[in-house]
Amino acid sequence: MSTKTTDTANSPHILILGMGGTIAGLASNPSGNPLQYEAGQLGVDVLLSHLKPGLPEGVQLISRQLANINSRNLSEDLLTQLGNAVRESLTNTQVSGIVITHGTDTLEETGVFLQATCSKLASTLGKRVVLTGAMLPANAPSADGPKNLMAAILWAATPLDNAPGGVYGVFAGQVCLAADLAKRHSSALHAPIQDSLSSPMHLVNPSWLSMVRETLVTFPEDFPIPAADAWPWVEILTSHAGAREVSIAHWLKTDVKGLVIAGSGLGGFHDAWKSALRLVAQQGIAIVRTTRTGAGSVYPNIPEKDEPGFAAAGKLSSPKARIALQLALNAAHLQGGSAKSLTWQDFFARIAVLPEIR
Repeated sequence: MSTKTTDTANSPHILILGMGGTIAGLASNPSGNPLQYEAGQLGVDVLLSHLKPGLPEGVQLISRQLANINSRNLSEDLLTQLGNAVRESLTNTQVSGIVITHGTDTLEETGVFLQATCSKLASTLGKRVVLTGAMLPANAPSADGPKNLMAAILWAATPLDNAPGGVYGVFAGQVCLAADLAKRHSSALHAPIQDSLSSPMHLVNPSWLSMVRETLVTFPEDFPIPAADAWPWVEILTSHAGAREVSIAHWLKTDVKGLVIAGSGLGGFHDAWKSALRLVAQQGIAIVRTTRTGAGSVYPNIPEKDEPGFAAAGKLSSPKARIALQLALNAAHLQGGSAKSLTWQDFFARIAVLPEIR
């Protein structure tokens, strides 16, 4: 779907990719109960039609609807479709930037996916890919979607002097790297970015900008995007009081390729799981430790020494670590098994071990 004529496609423009979500949702009683709504009801062209009068002169838009879903139903094949669309569009000389409207429930997973698979290309080409969305449906009296979408378009169009090309998130007037998106509140308007390493859009923080540039330099190359039917099977398990060994032993009977453990505190897990997880790792199933606390990092060999076949997630949340592990397993598989081949742990560390803000 396009918001401009075909002629615009042959001139510089920002591409808006619609994925659905709350930003495209409608509530049946928006004034009385705006949180009771159905996501993915409006096309991205409709969302843009309300913004046209406020667009800066010279900013041209073209829209394309990739999906219109509740983002809790995000699938791996949709991630493949989105990643390929972003890469293809970045190489289009007429596309000066890309904005993606997306639901907030799985925004952090798409953020880390695009950061890992598209940021080097975007940085090299000097273009921005910007994720945004909303916490309130489009017909709510104080809907935040229009402001977020306009801000995302403006960030995509901002001169490169303000920040390099790359993959970003924009919410509530703040901007962050896409991999730092993290929804940590059920309803706050700034939930997707409230705990992120971010900066005000209109007054860029020098230390944040330094971190962005360091991250882009540190990241060596984009990960390959898995084919739609080739994503490694990875599950998330949460350690808890009363955990049972059978919860782990079950996975030995499946084709699962990796387990992400949402552990307590520093990423530890119930003693009842120890022997079963050791056996899982010995059978070649990758294991990544994260924390269920929602904040802080998980470090190697803390609180206990890691068994062979384990990896620590760093600052990645469990959902982010799952995507990172899938990409790492896929990359390790695609390179073959030569003596110089990197392990899945090597690839995983490229995503999990990134510079911290100064």
